[in-house]
Amino acid sequence: MILLHGFPDFWYSWRHQIPALAKSFRVVAPDLRGYNKSDKPEGVENYDTSLLVQDISGLIDALGETSATIIGHDWGGAVAWNLAMMAPEKVSKLVILNCPHPVPLLKAFWSMRFQQLQKSWYVFFFQIPKVPEEILSRNNYKVLQNMVLGSLSDKKAFNAEDMHLYVEAWSQPGALTASINYYRANWNIARILSMPEDYQAGLIQRFPKIKCPTLVIWGEKDVALDKSLTVGLEEQIENSCKIQYFPEYGHWVHNEAPDAVNKAILSFLE
Repeated sequence: MILLHGFPDFWYSWRHQIPALAKSFRVVAPDLRGYNKSDKPEGVENYDTSLLVQDISGLIDALGETSATIIGHDWGGAVAWNLAMMAPEKVSKLVILNCPHPVPLLKAFWSMRFQQLQKSWYVFFFQIPKVPEEILSRNNYKVLQNMVLGSLSDKKAFNAEDMHLYVEAWSQPGALTASINYYRANWNIARILSMPEDYQAGLIQRFPKIKCPTLVIWGEKDVALDKSLTVGLEEQIENSCKIQYFPEYGHWVHNEAPDAVNKAILSFLE
């Protein structure tokens, strides 16, 4: 089982899941490319989704396995979706936490759905060179700390020690730029919004269907990703698909409701 964290996390995001899941599975929770103490190749092009997928496929091979259950949150969820599409033989089961499949996300942008565009303001901001890093790192990463804490529906989900460890991870040389490069390499919103309709239709057709059993866990109070992004998700999955909503929790659902999330994952994997 491989647990893939999102932005602006690192492996520690799964601190509540690792002990519970490790009772039944061999669990690996890596820092994704560029995060914390992982390698940080320079250049936006080195954070293309295809390379992120190769990282996890290679990790499965390096661990001596042929496939794995993949669990991903946020950007880790995006990598998980794409791994299941690009290398389906590597993914036995898929669990996604608060990360939309690329097809409904693209459709939301193309339809100019104001609610989602408004929630995705930071994606536009991250396209600017250097400025996001300068602003987010000021005053011991205070803005980034506030972004995380402000998006919690349960403010007790992160304590002072947790935030200290996050700041330590963000402070690794090159880590902040590398994490923002995920957005720069893969989500050029201006280009996406300018795509002609005939090209949009062709692009959608190129996304392979998910072939493995899939569980989507969604905290409905997500300040960045609207619940509507889960509508029609079943059309992208050939196998069984279950969506489990958590109305009282938000983007960090696995930190805010760890016991309930762990129970949902283990029940799905039985």
